[in-house]
Amino acid sequence: MAETLFDKIIRREIPADIVFEDDQCLAFKDINPQAPVHLLIIPKKQIPTINDLEPEDSPLVGHLFLVAKQLAAEQGFAEDGYRVVMNCNASAGQSVYHIHLHLLAGKPLGWPPYTDQPKQV
Repeated sequence: MAETLFDKIIRREIPADIVFEDDQCLAFKDINPQAPVHLLIIPKKQIPTINDLEPEDSPLVGHLFLVAKQLAAEQGFAEDGYRVVMNCNASAGQSVYHIHLHLLAGKPLGWPPYTDQPKQV
């Protein structure tokens, strides 16, 4: 697997505004926020895409969502609402090939989250 920007953040080779860390994951502020609150929650285990998940990764993925819930509560926006997104591959907007959750909050988030028409398949 190719090394990613996130691997360097985990090793502290690249600075990040870290808001949470445990033995399984790290959460930090997105450098290009798409909402007033935009955090990235990344596993310390490198898994390139959702397509690369294995059954044994289930507890880890569940843990990422529990961390999102915890951060939403700690930062005071759990009751107002928030969005948790994981993109898979380029057409879905994935730009770093190390799975990660986007935790977005702090403003009303419309649906669908895009303004153009979806691609016809």
